[in-house]
Amino acid sequence: MTIKEQLQHKIDFKTKPLGSLGTLENLALQIGTIQNTLSPTLQNPTIVVFAADHGIAKEGVSAYPQEVTFQMVMNFLLGGAAINVFSKQNNISLKIVDAGVNFDFEPNHNLFIAKIDYGTKSFLHEKAMTETQLQQCFDKGNEVVNSIFENGCNIIGFGEMGIGNTSSATMLMSYLCNLPIDECVGRGTGLNDTQLENKIAILKQAQAFHGEIKNPKEVLQTFGGFEIAQMCGAMLAAFENKMLILVDGFIASNAFLVAYKINPSIIDNAISCHLSDEFGHRNLLSYLSIEPLLKLNMRLGEGTGCAVAYPIIESAVSFLNNMASFESAGVTNKD
Repeated sequence: MTIKEQLQHKIDFKTKPLGSLGTLENLALQIGTIQNTLSPTLQNPTIVVFAADHGIAKEGVSAYPQEVTFQMVMNFLLGGAAINVFSKQNNISLKIVDAGVNFDFEPNHNLFIAKIDYGTKSFLHEKAMTETQLQQCFDKGNEVVNSIFENGCNIIGFGEMGIGNTSSATMLMSYLCNLPIDECVGRGTGLNDTQLENKIAILKQAQAFHGEIKNPKEVLQTFGGFEIAQMCGAMLAAFENKMLILVDGFIASNAFLVAYKINPSIIDNAISCHLSDEFGHRNLLSYLSIEPLLKLNMRLGEGTGCAVAYPIIESAVSFLNNMASFESAGVTNKD
């Protein structure tokens, strides 16, 4: 029998009706298959939050000014954000990456300095980054994940911070899923109706300016942020290291979309942690044929969905490893 067949047999003969643990059974099967073992473990769980600034933010697509990016990174480093609270609650290590914030941070043991530049260019007028910068993003993302992997981590979650990054994610989704902007765009940090109409108009203008682009890396170069590009490279590195990949909400899912377009096999290692309240996320997960674990009407980012979903993933591994079988418990199975 293959490892997948052995795992399914182990799951089916636990002391429960067949399939009665639902999604937990699917998770146990997935995790055991990734780790190629009947007794999987979750080692040194870590969430990485990539942060960067966006040139498109200067075009009026966000309800918040650009300086909120660096202010929130400071909040992460001081332990005051939602992701700090949820990570601490669930004993998850938290690392922050300066992928391209318009600020110079003091050294901090929880901060990776991987700055490509002090923010991207505005994709309303030019490509967000150069081809060289895109490659640097992939290299940096790879370095970050490899250092975490070498520290014994086999389950990694991805979050982000960057004012304007829902606009970048919308463009990635529209191009790579071949969907109109209206089916991808959302209110981001909380735009009102007038601001949302303005955001849609600006993004359609950018689409008209750049025209048709098919290559996923070029789409990322044109519209992505440094944090999205580094996250994409990091996800690909995590897959190469056979790690379990926890994907947060709308932004992280679009970084994953690019990674999936580059290497479709990455989907085998990925868990979509929640359905974001950001409008386009449902359409994106439908495109990827992924069922999210949770729906909590969250749209914060930061990797918060990964942290909140983690105990469910723990439960899947725990029942697989610790629950009795019909045989070991002396319980009569059905005919």
